Amino acid sequence: MADSMNSPNGRRIAVLVSNDLNHDQRVLKTCTTLRELSWSPYLIGRMMPSSNELTIPFDGKRLSLPFQSGFLFYATWQIRLLIQMLRTPCGAIWANDLDTLLPAYLAAKWHGVPLVYDSHEFFTEAAGLTGRPLQRNVWLNLERWLFPRIASIITVNDSIAEAYEKRYPNARSGKPFVVRNMPLKRTQTQNQVDWRTKLEIPSAATFAILQGAYLDKDRGVIQAVEALRLQPHWYLAVVGAGEEFEWAQQQQSALNGRLICLPKMPFNELCTLTAAADLGFSLDRGVHGNYWFSLPNKLFDYIHAGIPIVASPMPEVRRIVEEWNVGVVIRDHGPESIAEAVTEVMNAPRTKWSDQCAKASKKLNWQAESDVIAEAIAKAMSNN
Repeated sequence: MADSMNSPNGRRIAVLVSNDLNHDQRVLKTCTTLRELSWSPYLIGRMMPSSNELTIPFDGKRLSLPFQSGFLFYATWQIRLLIQMLRTPCGAIWANDLDTLLPAYLAAKWHGVPLVYDSHEFFTEAAGLTGRPLQRNVWLNLERWLFPRIASIITVNDSIAEAYEKRYPNARSGKPFVVRNMPLKRTQTQNQVDWRTKLEIPSAATFAILQGAYLDKDRGVIQAVEALRLQPHWYLAVVGAGEEFEWAQQQQSALNGRLICLPKMPFNELCTLTAAADLGFSLDRGVHGNYWFSLPNKLFDYIHAGIPIVASPMPEVRRIVEEWNVGVVIRDHGPESIAEAVTEVMNAPRTKWSDQCAKASKKLNWQAESDVIAEAIAKAMSNN
């Protein structure tokens, strides 16, 4: 059983996530807030083929698995994570996404400690489950069993919170707390890199960026590149990894240096690149529930970098862009519509966008959201 809350392990909170820990900004920001609340985060993730040395400012462990995808991956991940958690003394558990929740729930019962569930997305409506009814039903049945039993749940925006409340009206948690995935408020100017010179982008060219840790199917990379083909004065930097990123890499030679694909980079370095662009693309396609309700991290990264956004017409995205007047929402994902939006953005004075982004960033930041984390963990403890 867990040590008492007054012991060293009693203030340790096990934070579970199914990635390699280095690049999950939401998890790292959550851990920073938990540490400010006098908890000691201990992260547990997994080793991936592309993983580099662990560089997080917290204690942590990555589990090695014999499989990296499919049923065997998820089965071995659940078993390995549960075994690890049964061996890990802690005073609380923080589970990120549905693929960590079953081991987290069982371990919380074993140790007799509170559990908080942070749902980063509308998991059962995710792209990877679209058109795969058997796999979706497995996750949906697991969610149906676990979700009503969790006392404290967080998610990333109001639309997903409302969808969960409608799906589970009698859940112990009630309507989930909302902590939007916003950047930390920047207290000092980022060190600037002359990215235009480094990437050989002419000073008069329109320089757009599309960034994302996982640029998989329907993230809008294809649509951005198709628009780029029709605009000879544009340059586009695509930063990240995933299926559509790999597709973009294959298009580079045909675009004469105007399409630049860069792998994941440290967040502070990425911030300097983002700030060097004229505008940022957030073109996720709302083809299923998870993307339709999503509020991508890059939206707020662009705002904090002071650059305008050309964005998809999805409800949460539209709400931010139009409420704060920080960009233009496209009519559809056709290249002509994207080009029209870029022209509208570029025809406005740059100071208009930088001023609006500065106003928005004072309110749209992690510090303004993170008070909810203290409420969530207090609720979990009071209902344990």
